[in-house]
Amino acid sequence: MILNGKPPSCSKCLLLLLFIVFFIGCSKYCNAQTLTATTTDPSEVRALNEIFQQWETQAPDGWNISGEPCSGVALSQSDSVFEDPANNPSIRCDCSFESATVCHITRLRVFSLEKRGRIPHQLLAFRYLNFFKIDQNYFTGPLPAFLGNMSNLQLLSVAHNSLSGPVPKEIGNLKKLYLLSLGVNNFSGAIPPELGNLVELQQLYINSCGLTGEIPSTLVNLWNLQIVAASDNAFTGKIPEFIGSNWTRLESLRLEGNSFEGPIPANIGNLTSLTMLRITGIFNGSSSLDFVTNLKNISDLVLRNVLLTGSIPSDISEFQSLQKLDLSFNSLTGQIPSELFNMNSLTYLFLGNNSLSGTLPSRRSENIETIDVSYNNLSGNLPSWIDSSLQLNLVANNFTLDSSDIRLLPGLQCLQRGFLCNRNAPRYANIAIKCGGPQLTADGIVFEAENSSLGTAAFRVTSTQKWAVSNVGLYEDRENPLYVQNTFAQVKNTNTPALYHTSRTSPVSLRYYGLGLENGPYTVNLFFAETAYPDRSTLSSRSIGRRVFDIYIQGGLQVKDFDISKEAGGAVRAITRRFSANVTDNHLEIHLLWTGKGTCCVPELGYYGPSISAISVVPDFKPTVRGLPPGTSKGKTALIVAIAVPVGAVALMLIYLTIHLKKIKQYDDEEVLLAIGPRTNIFSYVELKTATEDFSPSNKLGEGGFGAVFKGTFSDGRVVAVKQLSIASHQGKNQFIAEVATISAVQHRNLVKLHGCCIEGKRNLLVYEYLENKSLDHALFGRSELHLDWPTRFNICLETARGLAYLHEESRPRIAWALHENNQSLDLVDPNLAEFDINEALRVAKVALLCTQGSPSPV
Repeated sequence: MILNGKPPSCSKCLLLLLFIVFFIGCSKYCNAQTLTATTTDPSEVRALNEIFQQWETQAPDGWNISGEPCSGVALSQSDSVFEDPANNPSIRCDCSFESATVCHITRLRVFSLEKRGRIPHQLLAFRYLNFFKIDQNYFTGPLPAFLGNMSNLQLLSVAHNSLSGPVPKEIGNLKKLYLLSLGVNNFSGAIPPELGNLVELQQLYINSCGLTGEIPSTLVNLWNLQIVAASDNAFTGKIPEFIGSNWTRLESLRLEGNSFEGPIPANIGNLTSLTMLRITGIFNGSSSLDFVTNLKNISDLVLRNVLLTGSIPSDISEFQSLQKLDLSFNSLTGQIPSELFNMNSLTYLFLGNNSLSGTLPSRRSENIETIDVSYNNLSGNLPSWIDSSLQLNLVANNFTLDSSDIRLLPGLQCLQRGFLCNRNAPRYANIAIKCGGPQLTADGIVFEAENSSLGTAAFRVTSTQKWAVSNVGLYEDRENPLYVQNTFAQVKNTNTPALYHTSRTSPVSLRYYGLGLENGPYTVNLFFAETAYPDRSTLSSRSIGRRVFDIYIQGGLQVKDFDISKEAGGAVRAITRRFSANVTDNHLEIHLLWTGKGTCCVPELGYYGPSISAISVVPDFKPTVRGLPPGTSKGKTALIVAIAVPVGAVALMLIYLTIHLKKIKQYDDEEVLLAIGPRTNIFSYVELKTATEDFSPSNKLGEGGFGAVFKGTFSDGRVVAVKQLSIASHQGKNQFIAEVATISAVQHRNLVKLHGCCIEGKRNLLVYEYLENKSLDHALFGRSELHLDWPTRFNICLETARGLAYLHEESRPRIAWALHENNQSLDLVDPNLAEFDINEALRVAKVALLCTQGSPSPV
């Protein structure tokens, strides 16, 4: 050690070392004393306890240690700690008050815990609160005006709840706010002009919150705004000019699905910091694309259905950051600039439903993955860059197709303008399609499978050229987009719930075509059920989702702002909408279109758009065609008949008795199944055999005394557990059906669900919901790596008790109870027991039944 350039004496070194040790020790001691001496403001402790009691929540283990809220992770200043899912609800404290002896709560977060109740006045006790976030719960009532007195608030986020009433003008007093999020609620009225006082505001989220009227002019003062999400409201009037002149720091602007009049203000082009601009649903006033010229930093540009006219400017290729361009459903004319197809940054290009002409550019950047140019006036030969790896929709144009094009894009010739396949030679007079799923028979109608993979821009034509489907759109902000909705929910208001287990979904535009239909009037039946959101009666944040889209038949608007849940009287309920259609050119078009309305982020980010379960089209006249597949001719038919009749006559005589016996057996099975009451789903043995890969040992989940259980996967992706009852169980058909009837009648969240059964001869199988973690005993008794801590085990005990209580006290029928009420308690006795004391058996059964009653008093 060197001090002042000279080596010190040993005594000085020793003194210095002792000083350092003393200093470190004192620091630790003093800090410990300071930490133990600080206390949370008692009024805030009381308020926090009362609020959590109202909301039926409590602090996690990380804070509120020994009854001191400002302790543990509540003292951390790390945002990652505060936002940690394990730390929820969470608070943050500042303990620098009164010489570091008093702590005040500065942040409160209760996020996605499905809590209910109202926003309580006890919040006023938190005088230093600057962050309040209660998103994704089910809070009701108004947004309280007293929030305007919490002058330290910088972030106020109450999105994804069921708050109602007007937005209080007092929110305008919160002049320190940098973020205000009111989206996905049930507010009413207009935006309070007083919100123009929030001059520090940087982020404003008011999408899907129920607000109406014009944007107040006082919002001109919000020059610090960087993000504005104001979609899916009933905003009227014109898009304010001050957005382009005063909100010059904007980076993201979303105005989708409102009721704004055009044109789009030209000075939107002054927002040179924009990286995202999404405007849809403008009416009564056209715009040109000239205003976008200066938006050089844009990466996501959506101007869909906004009455754009004119041509696409060639200098759009100078947007070096542009990744997504959607100019669909407008009136653009002229040729597609070749420069557009050679942009290195561009990935998604949607130009469908315009009046573009000419040919497709001869070259394409390899980075472009999706191209939609459907419903234009494009013509000429297809360029050489087209291949099957692209997401490509070329429907309804005038392309010249050669044999190689048809092999590469089968069926495209049927879907060019005029829909030429089977024109003037109609083959069909009906269509039935199982949208998004496998073939299914329901109510005597065979719904053909429509379960091919459809993506961002795609079309499919059946091999018989009887019908086709076309899809266009990209789910905004959504990871792992799916274009089919699967569910095991028991859909109500229908005798055929299996028809709704799958639905075809689309982010923007979904069309179905009937091809080769005999001309005349038809009834179009569209089958819907909302299975993505639970019913509103569940009082869950997931239940506030709204799916809204338009329905067109033969190009004419039939239903504006169709909401499946609203029309059906709730979620998970079937509804059939019937429309009249007139076929004059041998083809029918059914179009479902999302126009930006409905929630965007429930149950997950980027979830919205049309959904349909099935389609049935039937003639309102006596058809002259039999609906035979293409390629069938009278000559072929005559030849087949000539050969088949003599051979068939002999064959029919030989197999008649076998078929007759099978029919009797099937009839008996059917009668037994009908005796169940509300009929359960019936699966075929072949269907279950295929799903389990012929009951492969690799799919075996376990085995008990009554048979083995296998994992099964259906063609539509649904996963189930299939119990194959062994013949050795000696369970008769009537016993099996009785068991199915009992289990089907018992539905509870703590009991495994029965999806259906199979009964074919001696083959008795039960189909249950698949549980990922297998049987509980595997985890409890050491045969699994799944770790169950005490809180989890305690919760299992409670939930098991709830399940048993339901079986014995609440279910209809009540379990080993119907027999007692009908004086048939002896039926509980094992039938293999030849001899037993009847009085003792009855006594034991009664004791068991008494033990399951809510009251210990004898009955």
